[in-house]
Amino acid sequence: MNISSISPSLSESDLLAMSLKELMALFAKSAAPTVQQMNGEFAARLLAQPGKVAQFIGDITVNNPLMPGRWLCKAFRPTSDDRGRGYNAFGHFGRQVQRYPMETLSAPSRYDGRPAYTLVYASFRSMCGAVNMVDEVRQVAPNLYLGIGTWGFTDAQRRVPLPFVLRGPMAPYARDIGTHKKTFDVRQA
Repeated sequence: MNISSISPSLSESDLLAMSLKELMALFAKSAAPTVQQMNGEFAARLLAQPGKVAQFIGDITVNNPLMPGRWLCKAFRPTSDDRGRGYNAFGHFGRQVQRYPMETLSAPSRYDGRPAYTLVYASFRSMCGAVNMVDEVRQVAPNLYLGIGTWGFTDAQRRVPLPFVLRGPMAPYARDIGTHKKTFDVRQA
């Protein structure tokens, strides 16, 4: 497969205007950023979801003023050459709150088997870990990344793509949250 180079002209607005099918095609022709490259806070936003119900659930999940708050970003820091960790941050009653820690690594995509920067939430105890959330990220333009979130309890559920965009880094990584599960092997996810 011929992997495209990063498109300097592609913008977040372009991604917001794309259909799910167009986003998945772009994801398929994009390359994974390195663990070292993903360092700091990246502004986050949902993109087109696979249907009205998924769009509604996504919107109330990441833009709920009560809990967890309004989704602001995903943040990452490398912990070694091939692993990292991160969190999501939400605006909650005028303050930024970090929630939903994750472990990061480069791993084969569940969609095409090619490398993707992968976020594994089950490495930590949280709602996202409990629902087996895994996100895959590829770079589509300078400082612009297309993510495909998944969650579920069956293989079929975990193949439903839930696209989002990351832009940045916009700020430094704030702090580690959560305690890593000692018996969890990230390669299982």
